[in-house]
Amino acid sequence: MEYGYCRVSTHGQFTHGASMQSQIEAVEKAGAKKIYKDIYTGTKKDRPEFQKLLKALKPSDTLIVTKLDRFARSTLEGTEIIKSLFEKGVTVKILNLGTIENTPNGRLIFNIFMSFAEFERDMIVERTQEGKAIARQREDFREGRPNKFKRKQIHHALELLESHSYKQVEELTGISISTLTRAKRQAKKERSDLEGD
Repeated sequence: MEYGYCRVSTHGQFTHGASMQSQIEAVEKAGAKKIYKDIYTGTKKDRPEFQKLLKALKPSDTLIVTKLDRFARSTLEGTEIIKSLFEKGVTVKILNLGTIENTPNGRLIFNIFMSFAEFERDMIVERTQEGKAIARQREDFREGRPNKFKRKQIHHALELLESHSYKQVEELTGISISTLTRAKRQAKKERSDLEGD
């Protein structure tokens, strides 16, 4: 039996060749008859479908994945899984590398590629952290998602509230009632703080 395994970090992952649909198509084309799918970050080990797949695999079965980083996220984890699959008599086919055989050469090649995959991921994390550290040094830096509406737009919407209902202002500006309520509360607080001073 040939099994496929596909994983994306989020529902919206569309990086080149990494979307769920593109992985499914690739493993099906390679011969997978049954496919297990997870939507989990690769740093988590509790991938429920992957655990089910590992239990389902039997001697002479084949496991097909598109790339190393879909399969495991660290050299240690990858080698442990490969070792247990080899002991079970399972063949592992990684589409961008080929078939990993239970031979000294096969194991060596797998370990080298896993190390490179882990190194690449660590470099991405490091660059992201450096980018955040640089951004934090800017005066206008704010943690979290950027505001959807500018201060000027919110101010205009609050002025409209003086002569319109919340629902009307929402329809006119596209700013939700909950955002308007928060903004009004904040404006009131700022006014009372100024009056208190």
